[in-house]
Amino acid sequence: MKKKIILMMALIAIGVAQANACTNFLVGKKASADGSTIISYSADSYWLYGALYHYPAAKYPVGAKLKVNEWDTGKYLGEIDQVAETYNVIGNMNEWQVTIGETTYGGREELVDTTGIIDYGSLIYISLQRSKSAREAIYNMVTLVEKYGYCSEGESFSIGDPNEIWIMEMIGKGPGRKGAVWVARRIPDDCVSGHANQARITTFPLESKKDKTTISSKNLKRIFEPQITTIYANDVIALAREKKYFEGKDSEFSFSDTYNPLDFSGVRICEARVWQFFNRCDPEAMKEYISYIECKTKKRMPLWIKPKQPVGVWEVKAAMRDHYEGTPWDMSKGMGTGGFGSVYRATPLFYKSADGTEYFHERPVATQQTGFTFVAQMRGSMPREVGPILWFGVDDATCNVYLPMYANITRVPKSLDEETANMLKFSWESAFWVNNWVANMVYYRYSDLMPVVQKRQVEFEKMLDEQVAYIDKEAMRLLNSDRAKAIAFLTNNSCELAEKALGSWRELGEYLMVKFVDGVVKGEENGHFKQMNGTTIPGEVVRPGYSPEYIENDLVKPNPNRFRSLTKEEMDKRQ
Repeated sequence: MKKKIILMMALIAIGVAQANACTNFLVGKKASADGSTIISYSADSYWLYGALYHYPAAKYPVGAKLKVNEWDTGKYLGEIDQVAETYNVIGNMNEWQVTIGETTYGGREELVDTTGIIDYGSLIYISLQRSKSAREAIYNMVTLVEKYGYCSEGESFSIGDPNEIWIMEMIGKGPGRKGAVWVARRIPDDCVSGHANQARITTFPLESKKDKTTISSKNLKRIFEPQITTIYANDVIALAREKKYFEGKDSEFSFSDTYNPLDFSGVRICEARVWQFFNRCDPEAMKEYISYIECKTKKRMPLWIKPKQPVGVWEVKAAMRDHYEGTPWDMSKGMGTGGFGSVYRATPLFYKSADGTEYFHERPVATQQTGFTFVAQMRGSMPREVGPILWFGVDDATCNVYLPMYANITRVPKSLDEETANMLKFSWESAFWVNNWVANMVYYRYSDLMPVVQKRQVEFEKMLDEQVAYIDKEAMRLLNSDRAKAIAFLTNNSCELAEKALGSWRELGEYLMVKFVDGVVKGEENGHFKQMNGTTIPGEVVRPGYSPEYIENDLVKPNPNRFRSLTKEEMDKRQ
């Protein structure tokens, strides 16, 4: 991967930027609408330029080395042994339909090993280049950190292939101690799960003669046995005892409560996002956990739940665009919505009143600081050349479009290329910047502009579904006779659809600018703006003003007489 360009002056704040930053949702193959496994990911950071990364498949001679640069900063960490062959990786999915996502939970700061060579981002992308299955990815991740050391904070990883979905949680052992402590659990096929910057694996089964489904890392090679559904570092409890984090019975050990103890932010800011995804899947079952999210009770949510109805890609996309609509924390209602019903709040997330009391804003799944987001669809019913689709978008999922990027493509579209622009360089050729341009118009007049954007979004993504059906069919036909032609076909079509989206969003931004400029709304007729007597002057302009709720609650109630207009009679009574 080419070096990402980040605001270097802000590197000292990277740890803060990542806090409460990302969201992952996971769907098992029997819980999905079409038998696919699904992983979603939102990489949220004010310093991250949204781009689609590409690592081409390659072969290497014996003795080759790989230089490792920290994913967040580009800082050189060291070099490791290269393998003989690596696989094609597009974004966070490879040609074997293996996908890895993450969310940072941080955990105990003293366990970060600053001497390690492998950071969480490098761990993801190196493992994707070397793995043909989710289990092999876990195996590679464990062996990499054991050999070279792990230098990041605590992480939750989503790891999937067409057959299985796993959640793995990991944290280092402290300065100068190679390896990590971790637990990995397979999500049942008929269930969904999620994580959002809070470790979620609590207690788990321990290896025993009776339990044939659980192993420790002493028997790591058994990971490939299909009955194994729980794997953990053999010293995950021993380290906790050594550090005085835990003193109970082994059977009572909870990874999350030990290495990432819950605090207010962990529940109200992080677990709340997982609650909302679960709520979309089974609202009745999640009622009992409202009090947990409101920090009134301690009963934690389960690691996974069984959805009431099958969950499809469209439902996961909708979940990635969520702002707690229809819940007690609906961000489209109440304080902070402004005059245009906005679901967005000014940063920072936490703020203080004049007397020093700390308050917070809701932290939804969809957020303005997203760099990139995806919904990975791993379709085991198809050959691996055609099956894996990374539905990829840049910037805030609320206002973007999820594009179908097939994981076997050999180049990325220019609009998504990390060399097209960066966080300090705007470009009309960059989907990240064009999407930001559109989204930033929406934020300040949400109730007026968002319905227009949403209509375009739905229409465009329906068109993409139709295109995918055609691309699948044609690629399968080509695959029967010429694999190279099939891959070229997938590459060309993925790139063409991305550029088509860029053009559509440019046009959308231009339309929004003309229609809603300066706080007014121009009238339309038969798809054209109304004109005055055939001129270029608008024939109809509406001034919508603020919402009635905003006028009443924010303008009138605080000072009823400050802006009240006087009647003629009141004016006549002046002395």
